[in-house]
Order: sequence, then structure tokens, then C-alpha cells
Amino acid sequence: MSMIFFATVVRVRDGLPLSASTDFYHTQDFVECRKRLKTLTLRLAQCPGRGSAESCDFRIHFSASGDVACMAICSRQCPTAMAFCFLETLWWEFTASYDNTCIGLASRPYAFLEFDNVIQKMKWHFNCISSSQIKSSMEKIQEELEVQPPVVLTLEDMDVANGVMNGHVPMHSQPAPNVRMEPVTALGILSLVLNILCAALNLIRGVHLAEHSLQVAHEEIANILAFLVPFVACICQCYLYLFYSPARTMKVVLILLFICLGNVYLHGLRNLWQILFHIGVAFLSSYQILSRQLQEKQLDCGV
Repeated sequence: MSMIFFATVVRVRDGLPLSASTDFYHTQDFVECRKRLKTLTLRLAQCPGRGSAESCDFRIHFSASGDVACMAICSRQCPTAMAFCFLETLWWEFTASYDNTCIGLASRPYAFLEFDNVIQKMKWHFNCISSSQIKSSMEKIQEELEVQPPVVLTLEDMDVANGVMNGHVPMHSQPAPNVRMEPVTALGILSLVLNILCAALNLIRGVHLAEHSLQVAHEEIANILAFLVPFVACICQCYLYLFYSPARTMKVVLILLFICLGNVYLHGLRNLWQILFHIGVAFLSSYQILSRQLQEKQLDCGV
């Protein structure tokens, strides 16, 4: 009888799933248990090294060390020592196959999907052998569990909606990092191109003015800065459009202010139409930055 139904390897710091076994169970209770497990992956950074939780007719066990955690959904009949022996073995196999650099650089879910074959073989091995065949390993794990028992989590600890913080797992009110930006629009691409053009014009004029003003007077330094500051501001606008950043609204307003003040100061070195062009592009880019919102990133990739 199978006692280990599902296993996955995740990155601790952000809960990114790195690999998982193929899912052949589709009962309502098992699906609900999978949802609880996904919620728990986002809290692993605040959890101790070993823990267990009950969900419907199953138990969730996890074991974490460094930036890698192994998790399993087991039957209630599965001995706790056997479950953690499986997780310990799985952790060693995974960390021996992939170094910390590869794990840290993984940017998409299930980046090491080929490790599924190893998980499946280990599941079959632990499900088919008797406890006596791994007696020595289980005894060692049992001793460790007696010295430091795994933390027992409740369903409330893993519930995303209630936002309750208790003594087991500190819940943070900040949003989870599994988010991404909405797709880039055609108008957004146009604002990027125009912003890059404005940045290039500011850089060229600023460098050209600096080359011809070093022997003249220090008063020209203000004009040089009036070109270079909007150049940096344009680059920042491009970054804010492409990537998410906290306090975006405040940053957008400050950048827009620098661009407007810089171009107004350059009146005399630029004509009115040039100034209006640069300011207009800045306003367009600011609008595009604030219009592009975050969208939730799906964790389930159908593995």
C-alpha cells in the first residue's frame, strides 16, 4: 500500500517549486491537501527545519536545510520517522545533483523537472520496502526526532485568507513574492523607445557641453548637470516600467519632477518645442508606469 503519495523540492527563500513527482491522485481531499502544501511553501522561510501538518486524510511533512526544502504528502499510516527518512534522502540526492548557484539562479517553476525521475524511484522504493529494510536509517531519524520533535502546524497556520499569526509560523502582511507585471503594451513599447531617445539626446548634449566647457567656467557645470540628471531620470523611468519596484508612485513623481525642472532650466539651450517634446515623453512614460499593474503568478504548472 502506498504511504508516500506526492513529493516536491522547493526553494526556501521564496517557495519556488524546483521539481516534483508526477501527480496521479485526483480525489477532492488530495487536491485540497495540495493547496495547503502550496500555501505552506510560501512560509518555509519562517518555519523550523522540520515540520508536519494534517490535512483531511493526509499528512504533510517537510524538511529544510539551507535554501532547499523537501516536502511530501503521506497517508496517516505512514510512520513519521519513515517520512522524514524519505525527505532526508531526497534532500541529499537533490543537493548532490545541483549546486547552490544553479538553485539560486532558477527563475521559473520546476526548473529541474528532470529530477522527477529520481523522486519517482525514491517514492517507489520507500513505498515498496518494509520498515525493517531501512531500520538503521529510521532509528537515526527517530533519535533526532525525539531530541528535537518536528513542529506541528494546524490548518490555520497555512490558511492564506485569515492572515492570523500564531506561535508556530509568523505570518507577514507583505505580499508574497510570487507576482509579475502585466504584459507590455504597444503604447508602453513606444514610451520606452521615446524614453531611450530622450536619454541618448541628453547624454550626447551633456557630454558635448562638458568637453567644451572644462576650460571655460564653472557656471557651465549647472548646464551639464541639467542634461545628465534627466538622462539618469529617463533610464530610471525605463527600469520602473519594465520591473516592479516598491513605492512606484512616489518614485515616478520625483523622476518626472527632475525631468521637468532640468528641461525648464535648459531654456535657451533648447527651444520650446524640444522642451515640450522631452516633458511630453516623460509624462507619457509616467502614465505607462503607473498603468502597468502587478498580476498574480500561477504556482501550479500542471506537474
